[in-house]
Amino acid sequence: MRFDSEGLFWVDLPPEPEVRKTTKVVAKRIAPYRSWEDPGYLPDIERARAFNVLLFGDQELIDAAISRTKLLYDIECYSNYFLVCFRSLDSKKVVYFEMYDGHPLDVVKLEWVARNFCLIGFNSIAYDLPMLQLALAGASCQQLKEASDIIVSDVTPGWQLAKQAGCPEPDYNHIDLIQVAPLGASLKLYGGRLHCRRMWDLPFPPEATLSPDQMVIVRWYCVNDLDLTEILYWAVEEQISLRMTLSGEYEKDLRSKGDAQIAEAIITGELKKLGCKVGKAEVAPGTIFKYVPPAFVKFKTPYMRRVLGQIRAMNFVVGEDGYTDMPQELAELKIKIANGVYQMGIGGLHSCEKSTYHHCDGSFILEDRDVASYYPALILNCGLYPEHLGKEFLQVYKGIVDRRLAAKRSKNKVMADSLKITVNGTFGKLGSKWSVLYSPSLLFQVTITGQLGLLMLIESLELADIAVISANTDGVVSKIPNALKPAYLGVVADWEKATGFETEAIEYLALYSRDVNNYIAFKKEGGTKNKGAYANPWADTHPSIFRLHKNPTTTICIEAVEKFLSQGTPLLQTIQECTDIKKFVAIRTVRGGAVYEDIYLGKAIRWYYSTNTQTEIIYASTGNKVAKSDGACPLMELPAQLPSDINYDWYAEEASAILEDLGIKLV
Repeated sequence: MRFDSEGLFWVDLPPEPEVRKTTKVVAKRIAPYRSWEDPGYLPDIERARAFNVLLFGDQELIDAAISRTKLLYDIECYSNYFLVCFRSLDSKKVVYFEMYDGHPLDVVKLEWVARNFCLIGFNSIAYDLPMLQLALAGASCQQLKEASDIIVSDVTPGWQLAKQAGCPEPDYNHIDLIQVAPLGASLKLYGGRLHCRRMWDLPFPPEATLSPDQMVIVRWYCVNDLDLTEILYWAVEEQISLRMTLSGEYEKDLRSKGDAQIAEAIITGELKKLGCKVGKAEVAPGTIFKYVPPAFVKFKTPYMRRVLGQIRAMNFVVGEDGYTDMPQELAELKIKIANGVYQMGIGGLHSCEKSTYHHCDGSFILEDRDVASYYPALILNCGLYPEHLGKEFLQVYKGIVDRRLAAKRSKNKVMADSLKITVNGTFGKLGSKWSVLYSPSLLFQVTITGQLGLLMLIESLELADIAVISANTDGVVSKIPNALKPAYLGVVADWEKATGFETEAIEYLALYSRDVNNYIAFKKEGGTKNKGAYANPWADTHPSIFRLHKNPTTTICIEAVEKFLSQGTPLLQTIQECTDIKKFVAIRTVRGGAVYEDIYLGKAIRWYYSTNTQTEIIYASTGNKVAKSDGACPLMELPAQLPSDINYDWYAEEASAILEDLGIKLV
């Protein structure tokens, strides 16, 4: 153990002994025979032929248009088959339009449907909408297939193809869910995250020429895709409602835009109202920026003042992708304050703890202190703005922030939440070289200042003998001796006054961490805060959009760990008492598709662990094993009853491994 001149200490550990590695010879795998591409492959043909769906009659369709029903829609396209399928969000009734040899497309009726309903699709602005326009313009199946291939391969945007074909600008009442949903997953993966009834990939390769039976199957498959579109719509319905509020407020159709896109559209629109010239900034790759700290960034110890000096001397260089690259010196900088080690980056600060836990014994308090709206507050408090947009940017941005705060004070939750999209979404566009808001210097200036601000707070807390046990992006967790609670509150108040920021506190009874980004915290007020691998939004009583952020992976194991830590319940007991199959499943994306016992599963797959199989799931392209699929039984369609062959011991072992990662070993 060594101390520096400020009395802060750290541990120098000896290097780990070198371990000789041996080369293990692994037999080369062979890709499986692609039986699913044989002409006679007819998956689910009986259900497809039955086509057990409710169909619209003509008068029912007219009545639905009058009542302003929303229609989900999807398009499938092969060289000899074209399909547009619509389904009512209310009645579930379907109307579809087909084109194949000897069966022309009913263009008049299709045009009427497209014009008289609000259409809801997934990736529909990029694909379905231009394909619909081309079909209405009279394109044949072969011409539509050629256009489809061009759009899918990103050679030419769909809107451009439609324009080249002489199609008018689309003015349909239309919502595309792909930007509203977070993180850019596929529709199949979103469906899996929402525990859809069935996960089913496109049954025939896009280059296939379909037989009549295969056309029937594609039609049935398309209806299944509408199931996925519907459950995704309900998952993001609140987000769409907020966008509708913003659309009315700013007289722009924002229903199909992501948070950052909304921020860009609103801010640029408001700047234009002020008479500002709005254009994109040109920042050449290789441009060098220096960090300039605001006046409030000040440290008390020589050690941290040296750190600040190092950061000021670094070159922040714009890369080919338009983002500011992290300097090597910053990547290698480990900041040691008392017992904590902290790593800075372009994105945010994080502490470096591993497999640690803290639970209150009555002698101290565990408190998580987050900075409220940290990045927006940094932009306004520091007076930062994209140089090419001028100081009017701050006027517009502050106006939006002030309106949101006023809405919160008046308890107008809808407006407050709507404006929050714009406030927080702005930051997402600062790093995109395609955006009007692009400003790489502003982006890193905000993030570096945010990290230094937290380090100021950490330094002050440690000098007051208050241990910081974790820090990440916009907050710190402190272990506060009861006698030092007044001193702690004083340090926080002084920091807020010096920086102009406000903080919000959550008190924990216990905190179990694999690392700074993966932990389970038990809140004093009740419930848990789970992050990273242990996040479990499916446990919430009310559906949450955060279910769309990650794949569910045997969440019963997380619940078993929580009950063990909070109540002492044996892991196996919690697992065996569970009757919800959704808590046992794992979902994964498999590039090129997955195969199980010669059955093609698709690119987004779902399974549970069974006592009846030791077979693995393999990649269709290589024959290699899909990770963690030993003993996995595919579950592409959820059963009505819990399977009798669940391998409860596997789940108990997995839960035990989670505990070990959290620093707890079972005897």
